[in-house]
Amino acid sequence: MPILNLTPDELLTTTRAVRRRLDLTRPVERGVIEECAAIAQQAPNGSNLQRWHFVVVTDAGKRAAMSDLYRRGAEYYFEHLPVADDAATGMSGDATTRLAESAFYLVEHIHEVPVHIIPCISGRTDGLPGNQQAGTWASIIPATWSLMLALRARGLGSVFTTFHLHCEEDAARILGIPYNQVMQAGLVPVAYAKGASFRPALRGPLASVLHWNQW
Repeated sequence: MPILNLTPDELLTTTRAVRRRLDLTRPVERGVIEECAAIAQQAPNGSNLQRWHFVVVTDAGKRAAMSDLYRRGAEYYFEHLPVADDAATGMSGDATTRLAESAFYLVEHIHEVPVHIIPCISGRTDGLPGNQQAGTWASIIPATWSLMLALRARGLGSVFTTFHLHCEEDAARILGIPYNQVMQAGLVPVAYAKGASFRPALRGPLASVLHWNQW
């Protein structure tokens, strides 16, 4: 699989949350997913234990079922979404609107995305204190980000989503995931990107997020 000519910094600053620019008509080869997953296996793991898994969903019927759960979760989310505070989010009203439109687009077309990847981790953190939760997420999040970077380097787009987790137990039944032993972390839609050119996103000043020695 050809690799895009990107420096490490370019790869890190142009791996965007891709929704509208996913190519819904082009199949994704199994080999490219396996190649990227193998790269993700090299990600650092919390406690040096690799307890995570990726469930790759390409079956049209199962993708349709997962998409129904995704829409249910999105509907719940948007019904309970608090009024956005531009100062708190660091985003302008226009940026917030564009983000919402992009999210709605994916909700409408999620069933057409050729690959859904469900990152999972053995063990559940329900009700556990923050320090125990952090150790669990410290394995699956780096692995998923490595997967997304590897996909970007090969011309594919992805986005880390969590809407379907509102119906996680239903998703576990659809995919045969042992719900009591394995926790789903999200749903990553994957497709070839329309065009390889992505730019760094507009962000606030570094001083707004970087603290030295104290908050």
